[in-house]
Amino acid sequence: MSNVLIAFGLTLFAGAATGIGSIIAFTAKRTDHRFLSIATGFSAGVMLYVSFVEILIKGSEALAQRYGEYWGNWINAGSFFAGILLIGIIDNLIPAHGNPHAVHSEAESRELRGDGAAPDEPCPDEGDAHNHELERMGLFTALAIAIHNFPEGLATFLAALQDPALGVAIAVAVALHNIPEGVSVSVPIYYATGDRKRAFIYSALSGLAEPVGALIAYLALRLVVGGADGVFPPQVMGVLFGAVAGIMVYISLDELLPTSRAYGQGHDSLLGVVAGMAVMAVSLLLI
Repeated sequence: MSNVLIAFGLTLFAGAATGIGSIIAFTAKRTDHRFLSIATGFSAGVMLYVSFVEILIKGSEALAQRYGEYWGNWINAGSFFAGILLIGIIDNLIPAHGNPHAVHSEAESRELRGDGAAPDEPCPDEGDAHNHELERMGLFTALAIAIHNFPEGLATFLAALQDPALGVAIAVAVALHNIPEGVSVSVPIYYATGDRKRAFIYSALSGLAEPVGALIAYLALRLVVGGADGVFPPQVMGVLFGAVAGIMVYISLDELLPTSRAYGQGHDSLLGVVAGMAVMAVSLLLI
């Protein structure tokens, strides 16, 4: 039970980072795009390294216990690509204008913080429609992030359930990834409504999908395949680990790296990726 609480706490921490992103957008003197580039690159490096070096291997070992090394490796590979397919389908169901990874201009961030001129009063004919469209974009972004955060929450939760130390590393990586997403929700909603509180609430709620999704998935899995003591059979954990690795690789390549490149200059993105891999490698060796 203690591992379950630790796993849920780490998943809650990772999801809460969208609210942290919203607070940063309100208070920072200027948007540090290079920091965001290195941070999202770092997150991608952690996720890629831990997926291939740790999670996939754990999945293969668990499946080999039940099906033997040959078929265990085949099932592990199939689970990996099934995870990629699952998150890919989710990603393609989200409207393009709900993209949570857009880079916002310095002018937008200045308005959000309130240290620039107040937004112009909208004209009666076009302003209301424009504000409505901005608010709609912010809500779609919040929904998109919430949908993305379900599998991310499951990945963090399962990793922490199996190995709390590994869960800490993944939770930090996911949290770094969620910070700019919180900014992406806050900016359009604040622009549309002028209400910082409302912008923060929607930003925070989008992140709470992470622990909620993890908890729902855990309870469903426990009901369907869990034993009397709540422990999942090794073959189930093996399939889940393979799928989690696929989800994390997809998130890294499709979301984090493009976002890191968009925010950064020169080799900022590569610096972040290599740093994330190095920190993860040292952490695993010390553990």
